[in-house]
Order: sequence, then structure tokens, then C-alpha cells
Amino acid sequence: MDRFALCRALEAAGVPAASYEIAGCPGGLRAAERYFLEGHDGDWTVGVHERGTHEVFERFADEGEACRWLYDRLIAESSAPAPATEAPADPGGDSEALQRQADEELEQALGEMRRRARERSGEKPREAPHEGPAERDGPA
Repeated sequence: MDRFALCRALEAAGVPAASYEIAGCPGGLRAAERYFLEGHDGDWTVGVHERGTHEVFERFADEGEACRWLYDRLIAESSAPAPATEAPADPGGDSEALQRQADEELEQALGEMRRRARERSGEKPREAPHEGPAERDGPA
């Protein structure tokens, strides 16, 4: 699979184009937090753009492997049950509220993915600036 086949497969699977950025893939507005696939001189990287940062999750020497990695992540997230959230009072009338809600849900999903990646790599969890150990770990 190359990046063009990946774009077609993601579209066919119903994955929103705003949730990823792949060179050569059509897409209008991109979510503030989104996955990316980039290739430079045979080096392929996948990760997320989040709040103006560019975090690489994996590097590959093969475009097909990078595409399969990203496809698996996006499909897994799009098929996972959505977290229960309150719908805006008037979903048709407040596009900014809908965008905020979508950004929050994507941020939660990306945070969960980073947490799982850290667990697999054996990296210790980082504390968020607003959380102390008791808040992160729950009650003692």
C-alpha cells in the first residue's frame, strides 16, 4: 500500500479526512489535532500534529509499513465506541461548539494512544502540569 492507496482506503472506511494529513491526499479543513504521514528520502514518519507540535510516533524505511501502521490506528479509533459526551443544545446552530467537541474528542483519543505507546515502550507516564500524582492515579 502506498500513501495514495491509503487515502482511498481511509475514505472508503469513512475515516474523516480532517483527522489525518497525508501528502497528496485531498482534504479541506484539518483538525487542530491530527495524524500525519510524511516521507523524506525514503524515511517515513507517522505521528500527530497537536497544539502546534509535531510528535513522531514511529519511523519506517518502507512506505507500505508506514501506511499500514497509520491505517490500523485510524481504523481502530474510528471503530472504537465514541465516549459518551453531551451533545450541544442546538447541534445545527453552533458550528464552533461542534468543532470544540470534535477537537476535545480527538485530543482524548490521541492522549490515550500516546499513553498506550508509552506503556508499550516502558516509558514512565508524564504528569500534566495541572495534575498531581494523587489526581492522576486516583484515590489511595
